[in-house]
Amino acid sequence: MLRALVTSLLFLALPAFAASFDCRVTGIANGDTFSCLDASGEHVRVKLAEIDTPELQQPYGSQARQALASYIFGKTVTLTAKGRDDAGRTLARVRAGDSEINSELVRTGNAWANRGHLDDRALLNLEAVARELGRGLWSLPKADQLPPWEWREQQRRSR
Repeated sequence: MLRALVTSLLFLALPAFAASFDCRVTGIANGDTFSCLDASGEHVRVKLAEIDTPELQQPYGSQARQALASYIFGKTVTLTAKGRDDAGRTLARVRAGDSEINSELVRTGNAWANRGHLDDRALLNLEAVARELGRGLWSLPKADQLPPWEWREQQRRSR
């Protein structure tokens, strides 16, 4: 309970102060969103900061989800929280062992650098290399390489 209160208070200070804490990954929603339990047993929904992956309904969506699962499912990860999104999820950079997962997903072609929410410009370089080498989603036909933010906008307009 105290841990949950302290974590909540730290979020109020963001982005001036980035809270880091460990949690055990219990579920993978899609390529950039997962659930975990913190040290006090509190449930935390996490959205990987600064990246975006194909939605599950998009080409490569299930592969991106599987890539995230292969890196973190069932493991204890370290979150460096950067705030919360509009859905109340914790926005975070995520480490599993020696791997920085946000960067790794971009490097392997499983995610885009999210240009609208980008602090780490190195993600753009990782994306460019993945694109050049045809890794992951960059191996798809050009028409299937639609960024998820554009895909979501098309879905909203078609309703």
